[in-house]
Amino acid sequence: MSFDLATYAATAEPLRWDDLDLETFSGNPLSDGALRCLQYMSDVETHTVCYLRDLLVTPAHLDPDITTFLTAWNWEEYWHGEVLDEILKIHQVHTGAQHIQDLRERLGWRDRVAPLIQSVLANLIGPDFIATHMTWGAINEWCTHAGYSRFIAVEDNPMLTEILRRIAKQETRHIAFYNSQARKRLAGNRRAQRITRFALQHKWGIVGSGVMPDEEVHHLLTYLFGGADGLAQARKIDAKIDTLPGLKGLGLVERELHRHEIR
Repeated sequence: MSFDLATYAATAEPLRWDDLDLETFSGNPLSDGALRCLQYMSDVETHTVCYLRDLLVTPAHLDPDITTFLTAWNWEEYWHGEVLDEILKIHQVHTGAQHIQDLRERLGWRDRVAPLIQSVLANLIGPDFIATHMTWGAINEWCTHAGYSRFIAVEDNPMLTEILRRIAKQETRHIAFYNSQARKRLAGNRRAQRITRFALQHKWGIVGSGVMPDEEVHHLLTYLFGGADGLAQARKIDAKIDTLPGLKGLGLVERELHRHEIR
């Protein structure tokens, strides 16, 4: 499975919404539950640059293909957070630079120490650790894309649907890169498979769970993945993970639903 990195790098661009009249939300506002989810998603998208920081202290920074992708990826993710913030502002939900700073400061010492620990571990393990990062990225992007799809179905707001579809379209290219890299680096490499499997089993959580409070994670999962349809979507993601070399049977996403007691 190949990924045309040169084309992606040349065509990466900010998400456009200047052709949309976001003021239509004033007459057709989102529900309180949806706004709470949107705040979560905005905060996570805005935190992408911090994930990038964590990646660049590992052997991943030595690979020019990965750093090329990450540069464009971070640029596009930034604009995802910006458009979600615009929707929140229209609904009089607090956002902006101070909100972002408060979010990062709230993480405290964990946020400062985590990159150091990750750097030491990753560099001791060496290039095989990149397989873990790429697999982690693929799973997170699958979950994010599924979350936007579920959001569209649950809230059924025409303007929100259009915006989330535009975001999801960009996310599909992010998925393609991470997926291709993960498969390439896991294939035929039992050491990389063991390291990745161990890391996912013991450290992976649903996207944003390391940043957002537990009650917000619970709300997001209940709103988007509660009920039979949400469980079915979670199992679809787990089925995709099963196709990655050496990772069959993890059941990561359904495990998260159980861990957060989602009915």
